Amino acid sequence: MRKAYRVKKEADFQKVFHKGKSTANRQFIIYTLNKENQEHFRVGLSVGKKVGNAVARNAVKRRIRQSLTEMKSELKADKDFIVIARVPAAGMSTKEVKKSLTHVLKLAKMINK
Repeated sequence: MRKAYRVKKEADFQKVFHKGKSTANRQFIIYTLNKENQEHFRVGLSVGKKVGNAVARNAVKRRIRQSLTEMKSELKADKDFIVIARVPAAGMSTKEVKKSLTHVLKLAKMINK
């Protein structure tokens, strides 16, 4: 996932977090915020210390980024969103992460039909 696809600034991250709509499943929470006239979506990731040590958290982030990269063409362009990983995400494979992310992104209406 290129950096252009990321919510990088803390102010942007907090804006999505506080003003966005939340959707969740057991493994992930998604906050979405409409951003008109955007070329592509932007995503922020948050994996807290409860998920595990630094190695485990980085592994979860890699799996999330890989899954989002594979789904890039299916995601709506006019949105900023944040993915927050919950504790059960730590023990998941890349395939399981993608399945769970797809589920919660469909619930959040982030996937084009």
